Order: sequence, then C-alpha cells, then structure tokens
Amino acid sequence: MNVAASISSVPESSLRDILERLADLEYTKTELVVSRSGTLTPLDVVNRSDAIIQLFRLQRRVTPIAVYYALDPSEPHYLDYFRSVCRFAKSLKIVVVTVRSSAPGNPYNDEIDRLRKLVEIGMNHGVVVGLLTEAGRIADTTETIASICKTVAGLEITLDPSHFITGNPKSKDYEGILHHVCHVRLRDSTETDFQVCVGQGVLEFSKLVNQLDSVRYRGILCVDLGPLPDVDAIKELRKMRLLLESLL
Repeated sequence: MNVAASISSVPESSLRDILERLADLEYTKTELVVSRSGTLTPLDVVNRSDAIIQLFRLQRRVTPIAVYYALDPSEPHYLDYFRSVCRFAKSLKIVVVTVRSSAPGNPYNDEIDRLRKLVEIGMNHGVVVGLLTEAGRIADTTETIASICKTVAGLEITLDPSHFITGNPKSKDYEGILHHVCHVRLRDSTETDFQVCVGQGVLEFSKLVNQLDSVRYRGILCVDLGPLPDVDAIKELRKMRLLLESLL
C-alpha cells in the first residue's frame, strides 16, 4: 500500500501550485478530482489535457495514480465526459477511475446497465472502474454493493469508510466487500461529523489497514480532506500522511 492525497485537499487555486504544495508535504502521489467547480473540470479534461499531461511530465515530483470522476450520473454529457476522462487517465498511465452511484429512486436495473457501460468504456482504455461507497446513494449498503459487484463483471469498489460512519445507519461493517476494493479515500470522522481533525474521530485506521492487508490490497490510501473552520489544512495533510505511513 502507498499513501496519496487528493488534489481537492489542498487549498490552492491552480494545479501547478497544488502539486508543489503536495511535494513540499512529502506526498509523492495524488488523486485527480474532476468536478464541475473544482480545480479540474470536465472541460479542462476535454480542452486542456495535453497541457495537464505536460505539467506532470515536467514536474516529476508527484505522480497521478487515480481519478475521481465526481460528476453526478444525471448530469448532461456524463458519458461523453467519462470517455474523455478515461482517455486522459490512460495518457497519464492511471488505472483507477472512481465514479459515483446514482441517487435513490433510480431503477436498479438501469443502474446495472449504466455501470456495465462504464466498465466497458474503462476496459477499452485499460482503466478499472471503482464504484464509490457513498451514503445517500444507491451504493450505500454493503449488501447492495456486493450485489452490484456480483452482477457487473469487472466493476470494483472505491472504499470511503466515512460514509459508513456518518449518517448512515443502514450499514456499518464493510469487511465483507474489502475483496472488491481497488482504491481507498480517507479522513477521520464521527457519527455526527463527516470530517474532524485527525485523531478526534472514530475511524480505526490501524484496523482498516490490517483488514486491507488481509485481503492483499496493494493499492492507494488516499487522503481526502475538506476545509474545516479554524483548522490549518496543511498541518492536517501532514498529520494524515505521517499517521498512514506509520501503519504501513
């Protein structure tokens, strides 16, 4: 296992500045986040992919290892943007692209068909598709996640334990789906707060690492921190890296 940080964790405005900050914090790997309002948008991927790829080739200090495609599946041009993201990932030698499940109320069979299409597109570009475990979506219980993975050949899971801790009374134990995991996103959490300062939550990082090791997970532990009031985000990023690396 290796430690990385999401670009959305860094309070800088440009991708170049984010990479420099991560390198200063001794992160050598990063997860790119493609979202409507973030540092990297779908239109950036479509129109500026060559420039972004060149940036990574020139700086060489931080390697992109995954993409989180954060758009809601209901958004316009979702599939076209996903194809562009997969081409972009392939150019950067990224093999994992995380996607979100649909909102509750969407027919289960339609979701299965949609995910099969994403996996097919991913395979055509040498990309593994990881379905994010996310509270308040179709994939918010271990039973549903296991069923989806059994039905959609080639689909794997991006595990985010916080979604099993905060505001999700349906499912707390995710050990049964760990063998499907291809990527992990992490922060400390409590039952009432999705993110708290490192060490103030209830997530047992050591236990999680041991559980992942037991299923021979060799992927990434990706730090994903949002802003907290009156908290130094840079210090939190450093603390998370030191904590995770001490467990490996």
